[in-house]
Amino acid sequence: MASRCPALTPKFAQRSGARFLSTTRVLREEASTSPNLGSVQPQKRPVGGFRGGIIGFLFGFSLASAFAAYHLLDEYKLASAALQASVEELQASTEKVSAHVRRIEAVEKDLKALAQSSASKDDLSRVRAELKKVYDGLHIEFLDLRSHVWGMQQDLHSLAKKDSTSVRI
Repeated sequence: MASRCPALTPKFAQRSGARFLSTTRVLREEASTSPNLGSVQPQKRPVGGFRGGIIGFLFGFSLASAFAAYHLLDEYKLASAALQASVEELQASTEKVSAHVRRIEAVEKDLKALAQSSASKDDLSRVRAELKKVYDGLHIEFLDLRSHVWGMQQDLHSLAKKDSTSVRI
């Protein structure tokens, strides 16, 4: 009974006056004369199921977290590379659009200069009407001149006939 309840053992021993084997004189002398075999290492407690479960869970969680972080970092690198490529492509297309806009602005500027220096339809019809008037005026003057020359030719002809028929002395 004393070995089963260690909390009751000292109280029971004091009341009964009995001594235990470990405190007898023979055992004490024997313990002092026995050779020193070294110190007894405390027995390691085996890892219990609960502690092992917690350690295993933490190890597994750490391993899974590291694996997830590695894949997340890898996906981040891929996404940032794709984004960088997209930005560079956008920049190239923006430069192309800017070049086209500059060319369009230059063409518009040349077109405006040509529009200012060229004649409009109204100007062209007005110039055509003036040219027709001038042409008609020249034609009339030409006909007047022709009739005048014809008249002079008739007068010269008539004078030449008179001179050839009359004798001069």
